[in-house]
Amino acid sequence: MTMFQSCRQRFTSTLLAMLALFSVSLAAAPAAFAADLSTGWLTNPQHPPVEVRFMLTGQQDPQAKTVKALLEVQLDTDWKTYWRSPGESGVAPSVDWSLSNNLASVDWQWPIPKRYEFLGVETLGYKDHIVFPLTLHIEDMSQPVFLSGQLTMSSCTNICVLTDYELTLDFTPAKLTLSQDAMHLYNQGLSLVPQASPAVSLEQVSWDEQTQVLTLAATNTMGWQQPDVFIDGQTQAVKDAAFLAPEITIDGQQMVARIPVKSWFGVPALLGESVNVTLSDTNIAVEVEAAVTDTPVSMPGFASTDHNLAEILLIALLGGLILNVMPCVLPVLGLKLSTVMTRDHSEQRHVRTQFLASAAGILVSFWLLAGFLSALKLSGQALGWGVQFQSPYFIGVMVLITGLFAANMLGLFEIRLPGNTSTWLATRGDHSHFGHFIQGMFATLLATPCSAPFLGTAVAVALGADLLTLFVIFTALAIGMAAPWLLVAAFPALARLMPKPGLWMNRIKALFGLMLLATSLWLLSLMTNFLATGLVVVIAALLLTLMLWQLGRQKGRKPVLIVLAMLIFGSAGGLLIGSVTADQWSTPLPADHTWQPLDTNEIAQLVNQGKVVVVDVTADWCITCKANKIGVLLQEPVYSALAKPEVVLMRGDWTHPSDYVTGYLQSYGRFGVPFNIVYGPGAPQGIALPVILTHDAVLEALKAASSPQLSPEAS
Repeated sequence: MTMFQSCRQRFTSTLLAMLALFSVSLAAAPAAFAADLSTGWLTNPQHPPVEVRFMLTGQQDPQAKTVKALLEVQLDTDWKTYWRSPGESGVAPSVDWSLSNNLASVDWQWPIPKRYEFLGVETLGYKDHIVFPLTLHIEDMSQPVFLSGQLTMSSCTNICVLTDYELTLDFTPAKLTLSQDAMHLYNQGLSLVPQASPAVSLEQVSWDEQTQVLTLAATNTMGWQQPDVFIDGQTQAVKDAAFLAPEITIDGQQMVARIPVKSWFGVPALLGESVNVTLSDTNIAVEVEAAVTDTPVSMPGFASTDHNLAEILLIALLGGLILNVMPCVLPVLGLKLSTVMTRDHSEQRHVRTQFLASAAGILVSFWLLAGFLSALKLSGQALGWGVQFQSPYFIGVMVLITGLFAANMLGLFEIRLPGNTSTWLATRGDHSHFGHFIQGMFATLLATPCSAPFLGTAVAVALGADLLTLFVIFTALAIGMAAPWLLVAAFPALARLMPKPGLWMNRIKALFGLMLLATSLWLLSLMTNFLATGLVVVIAALLLTLMLWQLGRQKGRKPVLIVLAMLIFGSAGGLLIGSVTADQWSTPLPADHTWQPLDTNEIAQLVNQGKVVVVDVTADWCITCKANKIGVLLQEPVYSALAKPEVVLMRGDWTHPSDYVTGYLQSYGRFGVPFNIVYGPGAPQGIALPVILTHDAVLEALKAASSPQLSPEAS
């Protein structure tokens, strides 16, 4: 019995030992397998504040021949390591996999970095804990892979240490099993890596060599909160540059970032280079590749900080009022006066309603312009006062309208309504209200190629503000332009000051008709920018012949001869006025200077050479531009001052749509032409001139720009 008990105890002990050994083996198996997926934490005895670990997730794609992996870094206290582009200082982490077998390449993904500054030096990198997702590209998924990599990592506080870590691992891709822990870390790191997003789009990247600032515009349909921008690239010119913290301006969905650029190798040559733009914001990060251009970027919200809304509304009222005395509106005023003179002024109510209808036409027309510009703004298109004259279709419609008005005032046709329709209108009061309404709309459309004092400021603020403010400012512009019409509506007795109707009215009406005809021909001349000049001349000749033929049929030969004589003498007079100076009518204007195309990069180079650069942004349809040219730029003493050898002349042509010219205008808060600015050693940022030029303004700007001692604050 004792022997039996002894054997039983020995058997039990042996069984328990075997069970214990089996349990230990089972417990050790996962650990051993886990070791096959990871290098474990690695440290360098000479630099213990940093630990690194390389891990395989077990996730693989046999068709793409890839395996997902990660590099995990743990840094103590204030130690940090760097992004792929470290900034003004530092070394990015890198791994040399050259000793590996069956490994084609490794893709490294970089989470969004943070900005750090020490002693005025800005760097980009990471602190505490960071996970870099990796993708291993395998040559043969069925064969074992031997990984042998040397990780070189720089870590810094107030000192920097460059440390190496050996990463070695053996595995067979086909035998890998997914690790939930590794996948959790991988996804954690991947969530901080920039991803594609349909909500974010990069519109433009522009380099200004003069200021050494890279400017970009981007749109986020979800709106911007606290965005940041990081720039880097693969070319040597981009690698040699350090892109500092951006100055960001947000206007609704649009963001404009101005990024100062530094380089130890002089002025960076970024024009035409390809850059990676990383845009980050709350819960979003996007990376986009873009080419750097020199097209200036519009700055949103630039003007709203200079004036409050009450001041802008007053400026808009004055700008709209001044439009009435601009040459663009004169033919329509003539049309309006002719209709008033043909009316009996005995009933004040009719006069009041006529002018109220015209004022309503002006108001509605400005609202339509505001809606048109709002649509352009929302779609990211070019904005500007008078941009519709860049369209041949709009000009064609305006030619047709002015031609019809002119033909009607010359008596070439009359619109006759059926008898029952005329009776219906007659029983409902004045049947001409719609015509007066159209006159008001027509006056507004013809005013858009003119720029007036105060108008540019009001339009700039409107187009840089939200849509509601845009409509409010354009309403103020409309009220200002309609003010004379509203004045007559408020005091109809003013219309009685007009001479009483008589035979002389027909002659005045014909004169106004010829003015509108001249306007129509001027608009038709603008079509030469879109059609062959010969074709435009043929069209003009055919239309004029048709009008004269109709006039001869209705009025006889004498009126035709009178009109021809007036056109000939009027054209001769116009040529004479356009070819003489304002002070000496017998002195012909000199030939225009030689202007080279606008080039912002060349401006900086010329200013650095001590040159004075005068920029004139103009358009063929801009009447104010023509007035500035004839009245100031081609007149003495400005003409001789512009001809000096140290003065370089540049011209931006806005006759046709041009993103380059539009961006340049909007970078200075302008949305229309003319725009004139003078650069020089004394004004490297430029001295903007008033909309309507004067001799004194141009000469003073030239003098100030040529000498640093005399330079006023750049505008």
